[in-house]
Amino acid sequence: MSISGKNLIAGEWSGETVNGFTAFNAITHEAMTTTFADATESEVNSAIVQANDAFISYSQLSPSKRAHFLRTIGEQILALGDELVTTACTETGLPTMRIQGERGRTIGQLNLFADLLDNGEYQGVIDLADQNRQPLPKPDTRLGYLPLGVVGVFAASNFPLAFSTAGGDTGSALAAGCPVVMKAHAAHPATAELVAQAILTAIEICGVDKGVFSLIQGKNYAIASQIVTHPLIKAVGFTGSERVGMILQQQINQRPEPIPFYGELGSINPQYIMPEKLSKETQAIAQDLVASLVMGQGQFCTSPGVWVLIGEETDEHYQEFIKAAAQSLSEQPAGVMLTPAMCQTYNNAIAAREQVAGVSLLARGLSGREQECSATLFSTDFNTYENTPALHEELFGFSALIVRCDDFAQMLKLTQLLAGNLTASIHALDADLDVAAQLAQTLVHKVGRLIYNQMPTGVEVCASMNHGGPFPASTNIRTTSVGSEAIKRFQRPICYQNMPQALLPKALQS
Repeated sequence: MSISGKNLIAGEWSGETVNGFTAFNAITHEAMTTTFADATESEVNSAIVQANDAFISYSQLSPSKRAHFLRTIGEQILALGDELVTTACTETGLPTMRIQGERGRTIGQLNLFADLLDNGEYQGVIDLADQNRQPLPKPDTRLGYLPLGVVGVFAASNFPLAFSTAGGDTGSALAAGCPVVMKAHAAHPATAELVAQAILTAIEICGVDKGVFSLIQGKNYAIASQIVTHPLIKAVGFTGSERVGMILQQQINQRPEPIPFYGELGSINPQYIMPEKLSKETQAIAQDLVASLVMGQGQFCTSPGVWVLIGEETDEHYQEFIKAAAQSLSEQPAGVMLTPAMCQTYNNAIAAREQVAGVSLLARGLSGREQECSATLFSTDFNTYENTPALHEELFGFSALIVRCDDFAQMLKLTQLLAGNLTASIHALDADLDVAAQLAQTLVHKVGRLIYNQMPTGVEVCASMNHGGPFPASTNIRTTSVGSEAIKRFQRPICYQNMPQALLPKALQS
């Protein structure tokens, strides 16, 4: 398919690309040839207004018709074939297998919501009347769920498919009955347009109002502000940095009408290595942590950024661990980051960390071309970590910090210092279970997903998954952006009392 560089506004391709922006080839760091339009204020407003116009008809579609629409989107994404994979690889520098896997996950998420709709998972609760109850009769009450309205979604930089144009936020909003206005990420605009073409084809096949989906391109920060402050936007899904997320949150807080902001803003995903695990499986756990860290140049939201263990600096097992980890990491090839700006930010953060007193650079991965970054591994002790707030922040990329604690009490204290995280892992053997249980009791209050003897990278899309956590992992601790429960972010409860059958939605009729 040809790439127009334009915005998709309710079924029409719109925008002037002459003074727009270009994406970068992440592998060569050279500007690509296609110019993409910066959406105008008028185009953004038109997309939102037409989405709102589509809301009534789309929200009243039966669950089975919405399910068919979601499945058709998945089919059309698959029909894009190798072009989608090649384009995404070029724009992000991510390997072919990663993009193919992410495409499968994207389609799988859409099909999951379709299955849930077909199976009536969100139909509601019925409490029948009881005229004989004393002292007053009990009325007939029925709890259903209504879609919120137009949802603004911001694509993630690090997941060009699964957290972007037709990703989890878009899929769950459409499943809930909400039209979507999608702000594409400037790092992969061609990938976004291809997926938008697939969604438009699905809209035409299913006969859905074309206002149900629009794709907004652009690097102008005013676009984001306009979306989150527009009075017809009723919820926002965002994956990105804490800095940008908090700017959007502040703008939302100033709206006359409050709306939910579902932001995923950062996570260091601490890894705890218990004493017996450290002594008995030293090399294996070190190598596994490095392998998890370097996946995708560490650009996963669940990348293991901090490794916590107990031991004296001269301890045999501690020395063996850092030697094994350093050896493994030093053999890792350099790699490209998603954008040149991210590469520069990563390198600046590494340089700054090297200057922190009490922090040692244990190993650096292989060097590469000028535009490539190298993996790094640092170490420090508990006291330095406790007294250096900068070490508590996420360093986006394939860099990890080992924190050595003198004893289990320090390990627990370190856990209390943590901000919120998406995940944490406890690596242990049976002999460690007593101390691991104590740690888990504290750690559960810091994370959205607690993992045992597995790495955090990778998120299973299923009913029991929770992808969220205390701030800054997410801005709403009660929700998940992955799994069956994600749809509930874009619905609200509605109670019908003493309603005649004719006025009830079909799902709540007797």
